[in-house]
Amino acid sequence: MVNINEQAPEFEEDAFVDEEIKRINLEDYKGKWVVLFFYPADFTFVCPTELESLAENYEKFKELGAEVIGVSTDTAYVHKAWHDSSPSIAKIKFPMLSDPAHRLSEAYGTYISEEGVSLRATFIINPEGIIKAFEFHNNDIGRNIDETIRKLQAAKFVAENKGNVCPMNWKPGMKTIKPHTDLIGKI
Repeated sequence: MVNINEQAPEFEEDAFVDEEIKRINLEDYKGKWVVLFFYPADFTFVCPTELESLAENYEKFKELGAEVIGVSTDTAYVHKAWHDSSPSIAKIKFPMLSDPAHRLSEAYGTYISEEGVSLRATFIINPEGIIKAFEFHNNDIGRNIDETIRKLQAAKFVAENKGNVCPMNWKPGMKTIKPHTDLIGKI
């Protein structure tokens, strides 16, 4: 299992991206924020609602200096077939990573071995490859993309404004908290 402020597990796997299948790895995104977005499977029910919302907000993630990578245990060929057959999934411009050997989902602790799929999980990784936030959901509960964007904005803010912390429900432009310097690292 991964932890906050630890190095994100590296990967190199096939992905469907830019209308082709190619190998990508985490190192390709060094220097950018990464939103690693695990979902159970292609051709399902909740997954296309989440992925369509990600696709519709992809430019916002890019404006924040982040790359989105969707991950399921399907092959890149299944990702391509889904992309080619679904108007919702056809909107996707970010990489759809394949994890049929479960290396990535096992490394990140999202794999459900009894089902052969990943839990819904989102990891926010900073430009140095360190995990700054993550969340897990049961597979019958969809995520909120606005909250993922808010978490990314907060992680970026505290990275760029050392000594500040973001209170509950913080959004850009709102007040932050500057704890006493003797408490930094203990909060």
